[in-house]
Amino acid sequence: MSLDLTRLGGWADLPFFTRDLPAVETRLAAETDPVFPPAERIFAALERTQPEAVKVLILGQDPYHTAGKADGLAFSIPADFGGPLDSLGNIFKELESDLGAKREISDLSDWADQGGLLLNTALSVPQGRAHGHKSIGWTPLIHQILDRLDQRPRALLLWGKPAQKLGGRMTNPDHLRIETPHPSPLSAYRGFFGSRPFSRVNAWLQARGETAINWVNQEGP
Repeated sequence: MSLDLTRLGGWADLPFFTRDLPAVETRLAAETDPVFPPAERIFAALERTQPEAVKVLILGQDPYHTAGKADGLAFSIPADFGGPLDSLGNIFKELESDLGAKREISDLSDWADQGGLLLNTALSVPQGRAHGHKSIGWTPLIHQILDRLDQRPRALLLWGKPAQKLGGRMTNPDHLRIETPHPSPLSAYRGFFGSRPFSRVNAWLQARGETAINWVNQEGP
């Protein structure tokens, strides 16, 4: 598998792409199960949200391992998927509770276009095997991305213990850090619901003179 790096823009100089990616590509090429997201979408989060544009970091885990569900943006699901939304459905419930507005579109490209880096901590997954690519070599890339983002204040939405552990690398004291349980159906009721992350991020951005995120945008990509 050869991954297209031509659209990486400001991320392209991260050491991962020359030092570590060849080994990851070898592991991906040896995978016997279908891999999600499709190869052309593996770096979609980085392509869509350049480093200087990042206002908000949302850390996921690995992509959805169901065919047709992963699109390369953490938590995002193609609008034509038609299946259960799981964690994303709970995110939308909290969004409606927080902002009083309902979002219908599961494709989160508009969040990415407004400065939301929707980053999974593994960028690929084999079909039907959650966390199946957790250890194939993506971690150096995630560390390098977080280190670059740590250079100036960002809003960090760290949902679940794995995201919070990784987010511990980011030590800039001026970040807005919102840590809650994961929005998964297994844990959302333990403190994700009621955390009001969307209004809190927007209040923080506006206090800094930055434009708020339109979380309910229904325009699509």
